[in-house]
Amino acid sequence: MKENELKTMRSSFKLMEERRIDLMQDPRIIKLQERVKNIRKESVKKIPAMVETARENFKNNGMEFLYAEDSHQALDLIYDLIKNEKIVAKSKSNTLNELGLSDYLKKKKIHLVETDLGDRIIQLKVDDNKPSHPIGPALHLKVDKIAEIISESLKVKVKADPRAIMELVRSNVLEELKSCKIGITGANSVAAEDGSLIMVHNEGNISLLSLMDTHIVVVGVDKLVETIEDAISVVKLETAYATGTALPSYINVISGPSKTADIEKKLLEDMYGARKVVVIMLDNGRQEALEECLWCIGCGSCIVSCPVYNVLGNEFGYRGYLGGRGVAMSRFLQDEETSISSGLYMCTLCGLCTLECPVKTPTNEIMEKIRKESKNTGFSPKEHLKIFKSIKKKGSPF
Repeated sequence: MKENELKTMRSSFKLMEERRIDLMQDPRIIKLQERVKNIRKESVKKIPAMVETARENFKNNGMEFLYAEDSHQALDLIYDLIKNEKIVAKSKSNTLNELGLSDYLKKKKIHLVETDLGDRIIQLKVDDNKPSHPIGPALHLKVDKIAEIISESLKVKVKADPRAIMELVRSNVLEELKSCKIGITGANSVAAEDGSLIMVHNEGNISLLSLMDTHIVVVGVDKLVETIEDAISVVKLETAYATGTALPSYINVISGPSKTADIEKKLLEDMYGARKVVVIMLDNGRQEALEECLWCIGCGSCIVSCPVYNVLGNEFGYRGYLGGRGVAMSRFLQDEETSISSGLYMCTLCGLCTLECPVKTPTNEIMEKIRKESKNTGFSPKEHLKIFKSIKKKGSPF
């Protein structure tokens, strides 16, 4: 990231912290935090059983359930569902970023429409188009730079005004959606016992995608909890820590395709919403990960306070999973070399991320464990190995 982008990002982070400071002292949020921490700790211990429970209940609710062991299988499953389409739309999703869906569809010559405003801005940016925050992907860009990106990409001059930019992007996206029959989203939480998907958003874009003929939901096994009450608790806490508001504008609960029974109580499908809902549940190394890695609720609070992230930006992290926790997850989503290149040895182990985390994910301890494991298997930074050899040979690091 460029220095001016880092400066803008830090300014955005400061605003985020100011917005949520009062909410974090609310007794209801403190109580919710403790509840969600327990939910996440217990849930990750039961993933295999909950996958089977979810599979059964999704099918009972009229949804198609598919399971992907890794990213390649997930992409193959998605492509099999959309291969006859020229254009598809998606919402903001770190899981879809993990898969590299955007680049994959480019190679397959299927046009992808990003519907989240921040993601759309990042998509239209020609170079260095990585997000800087899981909830606000374009937080590092100033409004005049965004206006320049939008004007060049859409061939329409727009002034450097947030509302003017929003209205132009909205108009452009809505026009593209007229040609879309398939919407692809993630999910913030999954209630296994109810066979329900819970999604939070402020822009209303997920609601639009859920009304398309086919709604594909790609979600990691780490998002599983037992009940819908648990799932709602998780997304409420995520919203509080991510945005500083008690609730998002929308909480979508999807438990099947569109249907009605308003005529003689006869059940008819295909009313206004999706005719087909397909859930693709993704493992991709999650069940091999350290349990603590999977406690995360995706709020992005950790990177706001991280001293390393505030200096390096999105170079410290892995795809949409930013900061130390993203680096740690890259070890299991990819491999040891990826975790090193993502910043395994950049972390100071200061523990500020853990202090700020609503569920107290011990990221610094996780990083230390992965470092030890990497050293034992022969994966260490080349610079460190040179210093080690020099000390051993000369008694000096120089």
